[in-house]
Amino acid sequence: MSKFVKGTIILLAAGMMTRILGFINRVVIARSIGEEGVGLYMMTYPAFILAVTIIQLGIPVAVSKRIAEAEALGEHRKIKKIFALSLFITLALSFLVTPVLYFGAPYLTEALFTDQRALYPLQTISPVLPIVAASSVIRGYFQGKQNMLPSALSQLIEQLVRIFLLLALTRLFVPYGPEYAASAAMLAIIGGEFLSCLYLAGLFKIKKAFQLRKNFFRSLKNSRAEFRELMAIALPATGSRLIGSVSWFIEPIVVTQSLALAGVSAVAATKQYGILTGLALPLLLLPSFITVALSTSLVPAISEAASLKNYYLAEYRIQQALKFCLITGAVSVVIIFTLAEPLMAILYRSTSGTIFIQIMAPLFLFQYFQGPLQATLQALDAARAAMVNSLIGAVAKTLLIFLLASRPNIGINGVALAMATGTVLVTLLHLATILKIIPLSINLRFYGKVAALSVAAGIFGHLAYPYFLGETTPLFAILLSIAAIAAAYLFLLLATKTVYLKELTGWFRNFFFRH
Repeated sequence: MSKFVKGTIILLAAGMMTRILGFINRVVIARSIGEEGVGLYMMTYPAFILAVTIIQLGIPVAVSKRIAEAEALGEHRKIKKIFALSLFITLALSFLVTPVLYFGAPYLTEALFTDQRALYPLQTISPVLPIVAASSVIRGYFQGKQNMLPSALSQLIEQLVRIFLLLALTRLFVPYGPEYAASAAMLAIIGGEFLSCLYLAGLFKIKKAFQLRKNFFRSLKNSRAEFRELMAIALPATGSRLIGSVSWFIEPIVVTQSLALAGVSAVAATKQYGILTGLALPLLLLPSFITVALSTSLVPAISEAASLKNYYLAEYRIQQALKFCLITGAVSVVIIFTLAEPLMAILYRSTSGTIFIQIMAPLFLFQYFQGPLQATLQALDAARAAMVNSLIGAVAKTLLIFLLASRPNIGINGVALAMATGTVLVTLLHLATILKIIPLSINLRFYGKVAALSVAAGIFGHLAYPYFLGETTPLFAILLSIAAIAAAYLFLLLATKTVYLKELTGWFRNFFFRH
């Protein structure tokens, strides 16, 4: 087995483990701090992500690319300049944004949030920004050196530390109220980020660390060219992410204000939003690690075909990606939809979010297409179009949230429907943009067959679950039902010759183990 294949397997495994640990982290949060605490946590977390987007400014992506280019040309002095300049910019921005977020938190919560208790977790998370700034640049440095393991392992460390600290801190803070419990969850983030950054920094050789400290400001001199090169990549890359972060920041504000218009109290709105975004959404997003890995591999695959003007090959790879997303996404949606109530009960010890999953899951299949389609647009040099599509989707989702959630007879269910509708809209816009560049033939018969077979497998699982529940514990009944749905789905796909086993393995090999 080649080093490339070994590295790919390690990265896929690390990506899957990070996703699973991230989900476990959400489960621990939900169980430890309660639905109201989750609501406060999810209200303030988007503000933290927006601050991170601002301080990073797309620089980690730019660092990775520019260091890779300098490494290929043997320009080691330029690598030092790029690293020093990037670290200086992100740290300077973090030291500016941190006091603004901390001291501005009282005004932010009073003016925008209906629940004033959001102040405590928002102020708690503020000091982590310089740590995030440093670790993101170091990750970009290692990725530019084509060493992906430090980034993957640091994320694993971060998630493990978060879970450990959550279990330890929430026991101390929960008795004081939901706001303090949410603050404990934020402290766990700080601890995870700190130890992750410490691990990344420790990977630098001691000698290099001293050299960097000694020559840090010297490396910043005469670095205008490097600054322009970084910004040429960083600023466009920030566009789509900033739109997403601003949209996510505005979302809880619009939700709580809309629910207030519908006559929902601040405490109830906080609890409902926590159930939707802290319990239901993580479960729906759990299978997306497959499409995340697929998106990463699509960029070089389609870029190569497009650079050779081989649009037939580019179309073939896009078609493969869409089919792979449908095959894996359909069974994921069916499992989550069919077993929504028992899954919520066993994971969160609450079935409150079941209705949200049932509303969103059928439309959420489009979410599994969105990442690969966006990666395709980036590979086709249409990143600006992807950004515009994201903006349209964010605006439409926000307007729909206000229109639906402010109606007393719809309320929080309208928020779930608006989120799913926004996802569908962005995915369709991405597809329409790709069709303008590369004509694709959509095999509706194939898509229809997969949809029908997945529904049939779901009905089989729905009927099988009560039988398994009567014979064993709820946990094993769920596991056996998931296995039954997956087995029935695969059997139907192969028996009806909708796909062939060789074709399935070929897709996996082409996407994830491609030289």
